[in-house]
Amino acid sequence: MEIQAELAAVRQYCVEALPSETLALMAQGAEELLQTGIMEQSLKKGDRIPSFSLPNQSDTPITSDAILGQGFMVLSFLRGSWCPYCQIELAGLEVVLPSIRDLGANAVVITPQVRRWRKQQAETEIPFDVEILRDRGNQIARQFGLVFQVPAYLRPIYQGLGFALPRFNGDDSFELPIPATYVVNPQGEIIYSFVNADFSQRPDPIEIIIHLRRFSAAAAEA
Repeated sequence: MEIQAELAAVRQYCVEALPSETLALMAQGAEELLQTGIMEQSLKKGDRIPSFSLPNQSDTPITSDAILGQGFMVLSFLRGSWCPYCQIELAGLEVVLPSIRDLGANAVVITPQVRRWRKQQAETEIPFDVEILRDRGNQIARQFGLVFQVPAYLRPIYQGLGFALPRFNGDDSFELPIPATYVVNPQGEIIYSFVNADFSQRPDPIEIIIHLRRFSAAAAEA
């Protein structure tokens, strides 16, 4: 699935629909976040991931050890269902999920959102095929070095757009993970990473498949 055109369309819509003052404050927040060095401090290729156990949408505990015991893991940190960029990325993962599984891997999403994340189809709620795990309080995202706090001057803007983070996340910390996608080998080592403080930038699912195919082939030859 080619998602870059959809991401670009959302970015353009925001530029056209939001007031210039709002866009300026968002740009200020993005620049301040970059200045923290969060991207450099986060886990990246070559690092080992911490083990985790998180509840899925049915409140069943899912462990990283169990996932990696089956093969490679594609792991994405998403902000929440309220974020249109996250919705696009998740939809892209859904499309390529059969290919991911054919390559002996599993796909998992981690989000601080405690509310159930559902997709709408013909006005009927149906669950995603990709496993979505609830990371209340960003405990796991914090271990990956991905967590930041939304500045106070942006919180009314989020609220006005319908992004009431306390309602979605179940706390008033206003903390979110920056978007990040990893491919992790069965030994728990990150072999591909896409981490970007710009929440409108996401990896293309085809890129993930290309890397996963390469790594799977190399593992089979070893």
